[in-house]
Amino acid sequence: MALLLTLLPILAQIGPFTPPSVGPGPKLPPAAIERQAPRRTAPMATAPMATALPPPASTKDAACRDALASDAVDAQEFAHDALASAKGEELAELQACLGLASSKRDEWDVAETAFLGARDASGNDQLSRARYGTMAGNAALAGQHADRAITALNQARDDAKGLDDGVLGGEIAVDRARAFVALQRLYDARIALDDALVLNPASSDAWLYSATLARRMTKLPLAQAHIEKAAELNPVDPAIGLEAGVIAVLSGRDDTARKSWNSVIAAAPDSAEAAQAKGYLAQIAGSPAAPAK
Repeated sequence: MALLLTLLPILAQIGPFTPPSVGPGPKLPPAAIERQAPRRTAPMATAPMATALPPPASTKDAACRDALASDAVDAQEFAHDALASAKGEELAELQACLGLASSKRDEWDVAETAFLGARDASGNDQLSRARYGTMAGNAALAGQHADRAITALNQARDDAKGLDDGVLGGEIAVDRARAFVALQRLYDARIALDDALVLNPASSDAWLYSATLARRMTKLPLAQAHIEKAAELNPVDPAIGLEAGVIAVLSGRDDTARKSWNSVIAAAPDSAEAAQAKGYLAQIAGSPAAPAK
């Protein structure tokens, strides 16, 4: 509750959009503005998607996941040994466990190959194929292979069609957008994010990423509208407060930016977002405002 009460001012500080005033323009150097999608998505949805996996259907997969909980190397070794005799659903599960273990060790190429193997071993199970394909795409993106990520995520999108699962479809659309951004294909990313907002309008992440992309494309009114929606859905997210401040300063509203960034620092002082907010505050003229109460 204390965190909620501290971060609620982020929503209040975002404020209405006003066009930049004529004059010298924003004081924040363009080089300081975040150039990729929000950083917290870096190793990506391998972790969120993992939580969507069903309980283990075989004793070998259960053993692999038990090993994974304590030691990724042990889980990798177990999966490698067990894969030799695995078939069908068990094969898919063990490939996924290998992928998760490899992800924990930042071995992204190995993880990508394992998740693709899990997808292919899932046969006609569309839900499993979509989940594993999404994890493969995220591993490819984390490994700096955005082109391969798009291939895997496009297949995941196709596998998810007809499932009536807006949350999964929205996650896939957001991940496709992030891959397009990595390739500087911003208009393709815009289309993907528009899909995400339709598929899962309750996702604050989708609205945040949409606001970030709109800001990068210098569409500040759209960025403002979408960051307001993100804050409405999740007022306790420091990444939203950080982005709100960036949009504000680029719109010529330095005081609003200070309030947003100080709200982030007050609410989550040890976070990466707080460190970035401090850097931004140091770059705009004048003394930072007092942290929002």
